Amino acid sequence: MVCIGAFDGLHLGHRALVRHTVARARALGVPAVALSFEPLPREFFAPAAPPPRLLLPRAKAEGLLALDADQVGLLRFNGELSRWSGEEFVQRVLVEQLAAREVWVGPQFRFGKARGGDIALLRRMGEAAGFGAHEIEPVHLDGERVSSTRIREILLAGDFAAAARLLGRPYAIGGHVVRGRQLGRTLGFPTANLRFGGKTPALSGIYATWVHGIGERPWSSVSSLGTRPTVAGVEPLLEAHLFDFDGDLYGRRIEVEFVAHLRAELKFPDLATLTQQMHRDAAQARQSLALDAQRRQLHPALPPDPLRASGADAAETTA
Repeated sequence: MVCIGAFDGLHLGHRALVRHTVARARALGVPAVALSFEPLPREFFAPAAPPPRLLLPRAKAEGLLALDADQVGLLRFNGELSRWSGEEFVQRVLVEQLAAREVWVGPQFRFGKARGGDIALLRRMGEAAGFGAHEIEPVHLDGERVSSTRIREILLAGDFAAAARLLGRPYAIGGHVVRGRQLGRTLGFPTANLRFGGKTPALSGIYATWVHGIGERPWSSVSSLGTRPTVAGVEPLLEAHLFDFDGDLYGRRIEVEFVAHLRAELKFPDLATLTQQMHRDAAQARQSLALDAQRRQLHPALPPDPLRASGADAAETTA
C-alpha cells in the first residue's frame, strides 16, 4: 500500500492521505509505505531561489512514521529522476521496487517529466500491473482547501493560530542546538541556535516563542529567524534567547514554537542600537507569551509533537 506526495508540512490533508493509506494497509494485511522526494522537485528546479519549506527531511520522515507508516521512502530527486516519464516512474518504483497493491495520492497529484503523470495514468497502468489507484478528496477548513501554499501565506501574515488549525498542531521548528559566533552572549542575549541545512525557512523576523525540550514546561523565549544583516550574516539561522535561563544546551534537541510575530529582521547601524532593540523585543515577547499562556492555560509542558518542523543539525545538513 503506497501513498505519494511532497508532504511539506504534514498538514490535515497530508494526514488524511497517510491515515487512509495505513487503514487500507491494515485491512489488507500489507505494509503501508509513504513515498516522497528530497529535495522537493520545486527546490530542484529553482536552485538559485529555492521556495520555503514548512518541514525539513528528518521531521518529515519522523512525522510519517508517527502517522503509522511502516516504511518511509525519500527518493533523491536529481537530474536522472527528473527525466523519467510518468510511465517510467510507475514501472520502476511502484511496480518493480514496491510491488504496490494500491496507490493513493492527493488531489491533482502530478509526477514524471514535465508533470506528465496523473491519476489517469496511474489507473491505466495499474490495471495492467495489478494495482489499484485512488485519489482522496481534498480536506477543507473554513470553506477553503487545506494546502501547504495556504499555510505559508498564513505564517507570513503572522496568524499562528490559523496555521495551527490547518496543520493540526502549533507551528514549530526543531533541531539540535549548534555553536554559533556567541555574539549574543557578549550582548547579554545568549541564544540556542538551529541551522537549516541549506533549506529555506518559511519565516523571517523576530518572534515570541516557546521552547520545548528544556524542562517539564515550555520555556518562554524571544527568537530571531533570518540571516543577521547587522553582522553580515548569510546563512539562515534560528536563534532562541530563553528568558532567565542559565545552562548549556549545545547538542540538545529542542523545539521552538512560534506564538507571535514582533517585527521584521532589520539591519542596524551598530551593535549598541541592535542591543537596545533586543531589549524592546524581549519585553514585547514576554507580554505576548503571558497573554498566550493565559489564553491556553499553559501550565504543564506540552508533549513534543514529532510532526513539528525540524531544523537540520550536523547530521542532517546533507539531507
